[in-house]
Amino acid sequence: MVIRIQPAVSDPDAARPLVTLLSQLPDAEPVPPAVDSTQLLDSLAQQAGEAPAELPEVVLVHELIGPVPALELISQVALQFPAVGVVLVTQDTSPALYAAAMDAGARGVAGLPLGYDELAARVGAAAAWATGVRRHLGGYEGTGYGSEPYGTGAQGGGTVVTVAGAKGGVGTTLAAVQLALAARASGRATVLVDLDLQAGDVASCLDVRFRRSVADLAGIKDLTPRVLQDAVYVHETGLALLLAPEEGERGEDVDERAARQLVAALRSHYELVVLDCGTQMHAANAAAVEAADLALLLATPDVIAVRGAKRMVRLWERLQIRKAEETVTVVNRASRHSEIQPELIARITGSPVARTAVPAGFKELQSALDAGRMQDLDPKGSVRQALWGLAGELGLAAGVDGEQQRFPARRRGSGRQGGGRHQGRAGAAGAGGSGSAGGSGSVAGSGGPGAGGAAGHRPVLAPQPQHALPPGTTTGPGPGQGQGQGQGHGQGQGQGTSTLGADRGAVGFLRRRVPPHLREGGDRGALSVEFAGMAPIVLVTLVLLWQCVLIGYTFSLAGNSADEAARAATAAAAYGDPQGACEAAARAHLPAKWRAGAEVDCSRGGTVWKAHVDLRTPLLFPGGADLPFTVGGKAGAAEEG
Repeated sequence: MVIRIQPAVSDPDAARPLVTLLSQLPDAEPVPPAVDSTQLLDSLAQQAGEAPAELPEVVLVHELIGPVPALELISQVALQFPAVGVVLVTQDTSPALYAAAMDAGARGVAGLPLGYDELAARVGAAAAWATGVRRHLGGYEGTGYGSEPYGTGAQGGGTVVTVAGAKGGVGTTLAAVQLALAARASGRATVLVDLDLQAGDVASCLDVRFRRSVADLAGIKDLTPRVLQDAVYVHETGLALLLAPEEGERGEDVDERAARQLVAALRSHYELVVLDCGTQMHAANAAAVEAADLALLLATPDVIAVRGAKRMVRLWERLQIRKAEETVTVVNRASRHSEIQPELIARITGSPVARTAVPAGFKELQSALDAGRMQDLDPKGSVRQALWGLAGELGLAAGVDGEQQRFPARRRGSGRQGGGRHQGRAGAAGAGGSGSAGGSGSVAGSGGPGAGGAAGHRPVLAPQPQHALPPGTTTGPGPGQGQGQGQGHGQGQGQGTSTLGADRGAVGFLRRRVPPHLREGGDRGALSVEFAGMAPIVLVTLVLLWQCVLIGYTFSLAGNSADEAARAATAAAAYGDPQGACEAAARAHLPAKWRAGAEVDCSRGGTVWKAHVDLRTPLLFPGGADLPFTVGGKAGAAEEG
């Protein structure tokens, strides 16, 4: 996210170091300084009249600006341009001046002499505030303000998306990489974070080797822009990367606190944060899932993956980090001929399924995977087109083909949940949104004034397609529909089912013991899927095993028959017909079903009789059809005396 900064300083000696420091800030775009208060106000007024989207996010007012005093100038800017964050630069950082600056409308105070870290922190905070205000106010077309599909937090900032897998091998990293590339190609400042801390493959997929990783940020309490800039690798595509550590054991350094701090810092610095959470839940990626605006769960249309997706959704619910209806399932390697279709996955997991399904395309993926350059994936290939279309459907990439569909997503800053009363996320159910069928419970959340229940809890969402709705949810009135009432500051009460229990506390939520009554109570909903999917596999496996037994038995018969034939030939060589004795002994030691098609060849070489027996290999059972190859056995014996 580019931050436009307008300095206002009269003294040229003070302006030079200020502009130098501003030019060093990552993604900063400083404009020439305004030399007095009149020039500043005229410049801002002209930009507001011609192109409101071009107004700077941050204005830096030096204490020696004139002719209007600095505090009075800050007050005028705050009143005339409420979506601009103003920072006062002064030598006096006393509490009295700080309070006066806040009263005038400043968003921060930076002390002289200026330091890089302090200036970066003040500018970043003011820019994040201005971004959030502009999104809520609207009218800033061309900047992306007001167009975010998943709302904004209390301090503004970008959108956070997590990508997790139902099990290993379902394409989690591939999806995360392509979604991030699609967003970056559409012009959004995007960072891709590998939170699969022990087995992350983002670096391998994008042919990157970098010394810094997520683990290097775990012990840092203040993640300033400079610290982030040192840890982030800028890829050739323009995508920012924060990689997993090469040594998997270092991933233990990234705990819940570090993950939350990292997500908050990246959110304030980038328009879109994509987190590859892998398939194993630990404290760090669970905290990321809870803080995310949108959580994607990758699954393939097979029984094992669908059961894994169901377990993951239930795990998130038990840990109170995300409800099933707030999770979007993405089907990878989809096929019209598969017995498991997205509608069935939606019913089993209880979560909405993305309309865009990713087809199986092993051939088009192979070369890019082997080269470690997923950015070179064929743009005309079905897999890349589907994943980039998915990015468009989810609203992550503007201008990318894909039917727009907005899924349920929480609004940030909602707070913790506790008991049967949920703040933030749960308020939408009390506003007349659909609740779970049966039972009753009350929900409340802080919304906007007079908004009534849903305001402030969840963005207005486009209607879900019928196949993407979880079981028990209807588009009209029904037993699972809540009756919402709102008053005052958006407190809503509705009839529905409270799916989450008591507050889990701030830390250690992955290590606690889950109460028995919250554990999964059977897999009745998946029995038909298991039987339909596993029965043919088991049958084919048994047939192949039996055929292997028949082939091995035929080999054993051929070897034993040849051995007996050679012995009989040497015994008959001194007194009778060794050739006839050889063939007779070979056939005598074969079962009737193998004897009919047996071919016996006996020959003498010096003093050694050799026997060669060829048997037909039966298909499934002896006496029926035969395989198109024979099994041979050879043996030899020397004449006696």
